[in-house]
Amino acid sequence: MCAAVYVLSTVTGYVLTSALLLKCPTLLHRRKRGTFLSRHISHRGGAGENLENTMAAFKHAVDVGTDMLELDCHLTKDGQVVVTHDANLQRGCGINADISSVAYAELPPYLCKLGVTFQRECFCEGGQDKRIPLLRDVFDAFPNTPVNIDIKVNDDKLIKKVSELVVKYDREHLTVWGNASNKIVKKCYKENPHIPVLFSFPRVLQILGFFYTGLLPFVPLKEQFLEIPMPSIIPKLVDPEKLTRTQRIITWLLADGGRLYCHAYVCTCVCFQVYVWVLNDEEDFQRAFELGATGVMTDFPSKLKDFMDRNGIDKTQ
Repeated sequence: MCAAVYVLSTVTGYVLTSALLLKCPTLLHRRKRGTFLSRHISHRGGAGENLENTMAAFKHAVDVGTDMLELDCHLTKDGQVVVTHDANLQRGCGINADISSVAYAELPPYLCKLGVTFQRECFCEGGQDKRIPLLRDVFDAFPNTPVNIDIKVNDDKLIKKVSELVVKYDREHLTVWGNASNKIVKKCYKENPHIPVLFSFPRVLQILGFFYTGLLPFVPLKEQFLEIPMPSIIPKLVDPEKLTRTQRIITWLLADGGRLYCHAYVCTCVCFQVYVWVLNDEEDFQRAFELGATGVMTDFPSKLKDFMDRNGIDKTQ
């Protein structure tokens, strides 16, 4: 009987303490300072309205009024940090060669038409700008625009060079970087802990587990940005009939972003920002903001800006 009372009192104390700290996390954690707030994020500069990761795309997104540019980085043979998504040039340029094996001056231009990854049967036809830009070109052109950098490969030299460019252009307060790989995120943080990092995919799963078990308030978190997909868009990208049973179950369980977004804890209380990607339809924009996402990442910056203007969504909310 005494053992049962002890166990019950311990569990009750744990649950109440966890609930209190989830409600008031600053009792245990120091509030993180955010230097910028991004509600509107342009994926690869807006891959549905201009050729992805080009200066034309980034300029258009900034002109539309985006709060953040999302882009991808690789290293060329001669050590230049370039902005492009794929490690191989086949999809983007029609040449079967790795970027790491080609000098920057010898990189081919993008094809005239590229598929939009997160929009089924959608292609974007480009204009005059088909050049793969350097990261420093983006920093030069948009000195006051926050940039979200996806370090595409586990390369110490790439991570070091990106960090050096961020410091050179005095952008540690306007940059967030990382990757789905936990190894890459750890290296980024070790290289320069002053640049905010994204949660890697394993860490996203971890915090969801911590949240549902009540452990989240007791776990120190170095990351400041939570970037997650909305699983309910999967049927829009893949034929629902081709989904496996496991994929269907996961999509159903996480249909509301994992009921996730531990929004009350992660976003509002400790000054984390929660970005949902990659959404291209108004119904998904609406759902994400209703769930409490800080910002939405899209391939169509004009469409998202129009939606936000019509619905009165701005940085003050």
